[in-house]
Amino acid sequence: MQIEHGGALDRAISRFGGTREDWIDLSTGINPEAFPLPSIASDVWNRLPDESLLASALDAARSYYGVADEAAITAAPGTQALIQIMPDLVERGEVAIVGPTYQEHQSTFEQAGWKVTLCDSVDAIPQSAKVAVVVNPNNPDGRIVAKDALLHLAETLRMRGGFLIVDEAFADPHPQTSIAAHCGGDGLIVLKSFGKFFGLAGLRLGFALTSPDIATRLTRRMGPWAVSGPALVIAKHAFTDKGALRVFTDRLTHRRGLLSAVFTKTGLKEIGGTDLFALVEHERAHALFEALCTRHVLVRKFAYAPHWLRFGLPLDENDAETFRQRTLIALDTIRS
Repeated sequence: MQIEHGGALDRAISRFGGTREDWIDLSTGINPEAFPLPSIASDVWNRLPDESLLASALDAARSYYGVADEAAITAAPGTQALIQIMPDLVERGEVAIVGPTYQEHQSTFEQAGWKVTLCDSVDAIPQSAKVAVVVNPNNPDGRIVAKDALLHLAETLRMRGGFLIVDEAFADPHPQTSIAAHCGGDGLIVLKSFGKFFGLAGLRLGFALTSPDIATRLTRRMGPWAVSGPALVIAKHAFTDKGALRVFTDRLTHRRGLLSAVFTKTGLKEIGGTDLFALVEHERAHALFEALCTRHVLVRKFAYAPHWLRFGLPLDENDAETFRQRTLIALDTIRS
């Protein structure tokens, strides 16, 4: 299956022209501000990451995500690396994916020979499913499934010899939605993306929170030194600098307010989202996408939902104002 992703700015430039500096890229759910980086000792670059460095980063992740002592954590070079392994953890069968959602889950299971059933809710998951995937909060609409429902589903799937995957890539600004504290049994795998909230997607770092047995299998599959030393140092710093985290989160909240204000001023209808992105409904969404690209604003469109556009966060007031002005012109263009 052909999957569209946000962040394809080079492709947009090749079609619509301009330079990277000309564009406002709102096509991803990645924080446009990077978390302040620590100083990194030269030997971290020069040596393979040792066990103590990995352990300290995982301890920091355990505290930050609120993971119980009986659960285990596996670090990976991005959650995509973990997603690729999920179909191999149990014998092939049927996987239910609650959607519409991030399409890499479906693609990965299909390529591994699983039967994929798409469901519009947790209640619609068939009894024949051995594995289920729930993105929570969901991408792109921000839908949230209650903890009790997820935990009940995880136990049901465990009894079938499978497990529940809860992808919490966008949960950092919404910790109340997370079920990380309930990890530890074989029926539940929680995936955490480091790069989205911390604005460091290029670092390629993610975590699986699960049972010790599954964590061991994941770690073995990825092999030694799966995560770089600099990534581990940066993660530990970000997870433990509480003062910087508070300020960083406040700026994220401010940015989200700037985005909603643009919708109010331009008349766009916001129908969902998280603190990292918003979903907008428009009867001519694909035409608006093209008109925005012509004015060097990149957003995310969906082939499966022709009335939807997803908007990421502007960096600051200047970006928000430029975005507002260009959006008004784009809207006028598609009305004429």
